[in-house]
Amino acid sequence: MRSSKFVRALPAAVMAVLALTAGQAVAAPSSAAPAEHTAAARVVTYDASGAAEFKDAVSKGAAIWNESVANVELKPAASGQQANVRIIADNGWPRTLSTGLGRGTIYFGRQAVDEGYNTVRISSHELGHILGLPDMKPGPCSSLMSGSTAGTSCTNPYPNTAEKAEVEDSFGLVGAVTAAPRMYRD
Repeated sequence: MRSSKFVRALPAAVMAVLALTAGQAVAAPSSAAPAEHTAAARVVTYDASGAAEFKDAVSKGAAIWNESVANVELKPAASGQQANVRIIADNGWPRTLSTGLGRGTIYFGRQAVDEGYNTVRISSHELGHILGLPDMKPGPCSSLMSGSTAGTSCTNPYPNTAEKAEVEDSFGLVGAVTAAPRMYRD
């Protein structure tokens, strides 16, 4: 009798799980991932076709995040695929309009580059906003999310331990993918 109730409830449970994970692409963790990361990575695609002279910096920033965390993977969108993130070069200050965890638009502003800020650090920092991290200003160069307050001499494009842990936690939670839209101006 008990098993028949379970069998009747199973389709509803499966549908609930599917509804919670709809729209999420997953990939198996790479064999190089640390052993403590057993969850599949959520793939966040990006389109850097509008990044102009900053395309290489965007690729390097994505690679830094990919080697730093396991619960999310940044990948260039395939041809014809709608990307989760668009990166656009403009003449303003770098900023990110996050429309939810792993989604939004990055404006790769030339103003900061013209003032001497490192392009790969800018890319990593703005991708950090897409991954759910707020600015941590003022802050030291060891904090990626300290952004411009670390000064033009700071070229560190790597997230620190706390920043990595926050991204891992955010992408390890199913409900986190519905984060509210935010605008970050660095």
